[in-house]
Amino acid sequence: MADNISTGILSGLYEKVYNPDVLSCLANLSSDEVFTPPEIVNKMLDMLPQELFSSPDTKFLDPAVKTGVYLREIAKRLIKGLETVIPDRQQRIDHIFKNQLYGIAITELTSLLSRRSLYCSKYADSAFSVTHFENSDGNIRFKRIPHSFDKSGRCIFCGASETQYDRGEEREYYAYEWIHTLHPEEIFGMKFDVIISNPPYQIGNGGGLGAGAIPFYNKFVQQAKKLKPRYITMIIPSRWFSGGLGLDSFRDDMLNDLKISYITDYMDASDCFPGVEIKGGVCYFLWDSSHSGDCTVTTYKNNQILSVAKRPIKEPNADVFIRYNEAVSILRKVYKHKEKTFDSIVSYTQPFGIPTTYKGANSYFADSVILYERGGIKSFIDKASIEKNCEWIDKEKVIISSAYNAGDTFPHQVINKPLFAGKNSVCTATYLVIGPCNNKEECMNLMSYIATKFFRFMVLLKKISQHAPKSTYQFVPLQDFSKPWTDSELYEKYNLTDEEINFIESMIRPMDLGGDNNG
Repeated sequence: MADNISTGILSGLYEKVYNPDVLSCLANLSSDEVFTPPEIVNKMLDMLPQELFSSPDTKFLDPAVKTGVYLREIAKRLIKGLETVIPDRQQRIDHIFKNQLYGIAITELTSLLSRRSLYCSKYADSAFSVTHFENSDGNIRFKRIPHSFDKSGRCIFCGASETQYDRGEEREYYAYEWIHTLHPEEIFGMKFDVIISNPPYQIGNGGGLGAGAIPFYNKFVQQAKKLKPRYITMIIPSRWFSGGLGLDSFRDDMLNDLKISYITDYMDASDCFPGVEIKGGVCYFLWDSSHSGDCTVTTYKNNQILSVAKRPIKEPNADVFIRYNEAVSILRKVYKHKEKTFDSIVSYTQPFGIPTTYKGANSYFADSVILYERGGIKSFIDKASIEKNCEWIDKEKVIISSAYNAGDTFPHQVINKPLFAGKNSVCTATYLVIGPCNNKEECMNLMSYIATKFFRFMVLLKKISQHAPKSTYQFVPLQDFSKPWTDSELYEKYNLTDEEINFIESMIRPMDLGGDNNG
């Protein structure tokens, strides 16, 4: 009886096309946990050698199961691919689910949801399960474990805050088993051919979301590599391209890993996860243990393939992943000139040691200087209180916001408008100082360069979040500021082709230096 029920349910689930698909619906929900649409899952599976789905020995692991969509879609392929190897349908189902598909749920709720998606039952030992296990978990396990907090109040494995995640038994710890161990190979005690997942992206460190959240999707990738599978494919935020916020070592590891054979990059995350905003976009990759060489990079823009190119994952003289295929040739042409770079005249954060929150006096007083606050607001501060870069106070200079949310749609401005700051002026940490310059004319010429699309395109190659520190300007060549600059002059100087120019023009919108939008 149970066999008949399970076979019937399975036929309905894996052979018919439902509209709507419940997992497609879940993927469209706004949530802290980003669910993967089945369409994206299948694009990731298409990167793998398809003979994997015709072998009864291939073992798959999802170390961060949410809806079970990865395991479900793999099951579909295996059920078809093993038809000739194991002709009897129920025997084939039993073999696949018991010997080839494994998952680690991120919460107790997702364990139930995943089993329901895969086994058609929340409990693998139920009469309604498409295959019968002797335990209720089947091969989708969930083990509730605590964080391991050190003396500083941070989890040694994921960095979670003790004040935020030292919870009672009634609440989730979000201490994911996969990354809360030094020996992930001991969880199942077997070798996997494919590790595939959409891992959780970040966790609070005591300051809430945004600035108070730290990434840890990188840890899922690093743990997967420890198991030495044949293939790893995961979908993760693209912010690792430029590093930062605990991602620098991970970025370096990825850039120097010749086993990465494919990267598919979604500049706008909503093209991949409808209705979800993830700053900097998302990407999925294929790590192939037998691969050594160039990587095929596919870029999506406005839900369409923008470009496909096979190229080195790491460009010489670049410490970040060059996101845009079209930019590689442009960057190489700029490098040929062997010029100094613009970052050499850009200050570090807090150029005068004045925090962003500082509020100056509303009116001038004796021995005060102009203070540029957030939004270009002018106030006044005692000159004697300034202890950092005092030699810049009496010089003419350009200041620019150290952060600018350009959005994920193109074309966009990339950075905020620069602001001329004359003599007897300083700024809060809202800004970086560029220069100082010899005179106002030189400042104006410098600002004309910043306003060019060429300049801001070169910034875009390193800027993947709202933050724009000194290092963001590393790829921008330094110019002679005894004259103003235009895009046509720069395009000619660097011998850019029509195709390269058109790409820059499509990515960067014009910047009007008029107005006071400098906050």
